[in-house]
Amino acid sequence: MAEPVVRIPDAKVALSTASVYPESTATAFEIAARLGYDGVEVMVWNDPISQDIEALRRLSDHHEIPILAVHAPCLLITQRVWSSDPWVRLQRARSAAERLGASTVVVHPPFRWQRQYARGFVSGIWRMADETDIRFAVENMYPWRYRDREMLAYAPGWDPTDEDYRHFTIDLSHTATARTDTMAMIGRMGDRLGHVHLADGKGSAKDEHLVPGRGDQPCAELLEGLAGSGFDGHVVIEVNTRRAMSNAEREADLAEALAFTRLHLASPSRVPGQ
Repeated sequence: MAEPVVRIPDAKVALSTASVYPESTATAFEIAARLGYDGVEVMVWNDPISQDIEALRRLSDHHEIPILAVHAPCLLITQRVWSSDPWVRLQRARSAAERLGASTVVVHPPFRWQRQYARGFVSGIWRMADETDIRFAVENMYPWRYRDREMLAYAPGWDPTDEDYRHFTIDLSHTATARTDTMAMIGRMGDRLGHVHLADGKGSAKDEHLVPGRGDQPCAELLEGLAGSGFDGHVVIEVNTRRAMSNAEREADLAEALAFTRLHLASPSRVPGQ
């Protein structure tokens, strides 16, 4: 009879540099190395180090921790980082990933007011993906809400599974904010799910990015499913620690997130003859 064994996928667990905000990109490398993360995802934003390829390479070498992914500057506050042209920003992100040895560029859908960019976004992402081995993984977002009003801020839309992309990023804080069925979205992504932003949420109108296990999202179920399917992408801890009262409290949250992820990525399964 087949015996139960623990199967751990090849997926690496990385720390998003956004998880240490308001601390610096450099601090994220230090914490990731000290806590035993497999790598980092660099959020390219207003921190000059996050935009500097050579500075990032030096941090990676110094802390002996690889850069696994680059998050392109897609936020409202980063609309002029690298360039005011969103396609140039994506080209710079691809170049950064190639030079740093990362495998994935995370990108958000365009804002609705970026009309020209939005009209050509789906075909443009395919074109860029065809030119490189880097995965362009389009991330799910959410409607913006204020009191009883809802604004659809993204185009073609906040749910990337409505379009045809080669790779997706699932973000569980965003599914919570969108109040959508997370596992159904993951099912629609299927084997095109290439990247995970792991966080939790409780359905607030604000994007919460809680430590996994502190909200109502199926974080454990997702990880156990990835383990069972042999997922080979990256799982990135992207949580909000800005309310931490001390560096020790921030590190405790990030250590808890890592322990949760490693625990649930170890999936018991039955293998004949084992």
